[in-house]
Amino acid sequence: MTPRPATPQTARAINDRAALELFAARGALTAGQLQEATGLARPTVMDLLARLGEGGLIEQIGEVGADRRGPNARLYALAGHRARVAGVDVRTHVVRVAMTDLAGHVLARHTLAVPHGAPDAIPDAEALKVVTDDLAEALRAGVGADKAPLHGVTIGMPGLIDPATGMVRPTSPAAFWHADLAAELRAALAVGDGLPPATIVLENEVNLAGIAEYRATGTGTFGLLWLDRGIGACLVLDGVLRRGASGGAGELGFLQAPGTTPRGPDSPGCAGGLWELIGADAVRSLAAAHGTTPDDFGHERFRAELAERVALGVAAFALVVDPGVVVLGGELGRAGGALLADAVERHLAQVCPVPTRVVATAVPGNPILAGAVATALDRARAELWP
Repeated sequence: MTPRPATPQTARAINDRAALELFAARGALTAGQLQEATGLARPTVMDLLARLGEGGLIEQIGEVGADRRGPNARLYALAGHRARVAGVDVRTHVVRVAMTDLAGHVLARHTLAVPHGAPDAIPDAEALKVVTDDLAEALRAGVGADKAPLHGVTIGMPGLIDPATGMVRPTSPAAFWHADLAAELRAALAVGDGLPPATIVLENEVNLAGIAEYRATGTGTFGLLWLDRGIGACLVLDGVLRRGASGGAGELGFLQAPGTTPRGPDSPGCAGGLWELIGADAVRSLAAAHGTTPDDFGHERFRAELAERVALGVAAFALVVDPGVVVLGGELGRAGGALLADAVERHLAQVCPVPTRVVATAVPGNPILAGAVATALDRARAELWP
């Protein structure tokens, strides 16, 4: 079959998409900068800018060149007013929300308390309704009289989320209410303002942290070991998040380790498996045994024993998929920083034949929320851009 050359319409669509992606990556560009980056002819670039401007996809935000002779160059950037997106990080005691426009500008942040009858209690139906109502109100909140519609929401939560169906299978009893929250929120946002309902997508929290790590570093292949109250992991290969057939890739907390008790989905708290060695409770106990605190990574013996334990999880990555790099994330990975990462890498080299760098997370702030917003933006742009 003889290949057919691209039609003018196809070529324009390709050029438009390439330009929009450049604006998304760089923020603002002049016509000259866009021409240099794309290699397109000047008339083509000017036609493209006019077309994207008329379509409401870009807008002029200013001028540059006041310090040189000749006319100033117009500066263009993505127009964010066509849609809003939101990322949601669901914790046991708090729900955090970040909302941006289509250009990625942060419009609002919310922190919503989860009411509990007891400090470690699982939220009941009444608490679930309170959180759902508060979250729906936060997501509907307008930004000026001409507010853009809410296009999509990504919710990060623990559990196995089937890539094919989007259904959640919680991995601990305390996480069942997270799945209920997603269902209740869908119903709450489906009624009200007459606008098309926002798309609500669920994603494993550690997967979202991995997406944020990839965006922050550009490293295309790595494993992320999540060290927090619970233990999890995610795998990015050649720039693509690998979820596994059922969404279970990276559930390293269930890894049976020497000296631990078996752990299953119905196990209470963070008992059994790798949780028993490097979960938050285990780290506190280890620190206390050494007469120090969990954040004292200058304590050599505490750091060395903790690194030996963490290396078990890192070795699982190294020996099965050989990513070359494993990132230590979560509160413990962030707090331990280079001190803990270096100690884990040294111990790993003694027990694992696969060369693997171990590094601390490079993502500032909340990586789950950052990954949730990024994925919601990606979906919105894919659907709203040419």
